Amino acid sequence: MKFPFTGGNCPGPPYLWDMRYLVILLCFLAAPLGAEPLRVLAIGDSILAWHKWTGRDIPSVMGNVLGAEVENAAVAGARFSNASAFGRAAGFDVRAQFRRGPWDVVLINGGANDLLADCGCGACDTVLDGLLAPDLTGEVPALLAEILSSGAKVVWMGYYASPRSGPFTGCRPYLVEYDARLARLAKQTPGLTFIDSEDVIDPGNRRQFAFDGIHPSPTGARRIGTYLARSLSH
Repeated sequence: MKFPFTGGNCPGPPYLWDMRYLVILLCFLAAPLGAEPLRVLAIGDSILAWHKWTGRDIPSVMGNVLGAEVENAAVAGARFSNASAFGRAAGFDVRAQFRRGPWDVVLINGGANDLLADCGCGACDTVLDGLLAPDLTGEVPALLAEILSSGAKVVWMGYYASPRSGPFTGCRPYLVEYDARLARLAKQTPGLTFIDSEDVIDPGNRRQFAFDGIHPSPTGARRIGTYLARSLSH
């Protein structure tokens, strides 16, 4: 007697083969499906946007290490304040870069361009406090609360020191204080993690910086992206 799918004569009673097919079918149905990859949205300024057209940007490196799907919405020059309607539509407002979706993680940075545009990196206490005040209120906490309410976890990437300040000369003390406040905010906010890119970038190593001495080179982006991924996986 021939049985389906065997291609020949099968020894044994037919009911034994029916049971074997049933067992195989049950095992197939019970086999766990592959877990869906982590879904990451990146928003922020040029530090995250640099190299994104070549796939060597910080978020893409982080995604490759994690095996994640990454959408990088960061835009060079983006800031938190005073964006026009056109600017918001073009992504120059960090707040407008965020949209609710099936994100597991939102990677974010930003704020340096606000200090440059609104106070020229000098006498910037009022601008800094508008972003993130000593009592941890401001534009940044408001956006982070909105993102967290969507169910995504948030990773804030802190700024690093660079060998050339260019137009950002004078911003360094404010950015150091800004990152310190962000770290404090993360400690008291469930779902928010602060990771300082300065931990892996050496301002004395020009190979880690682009030609302008401010943005990361592919080497620098790889170091930061890998560090972010490893920090998240621990």
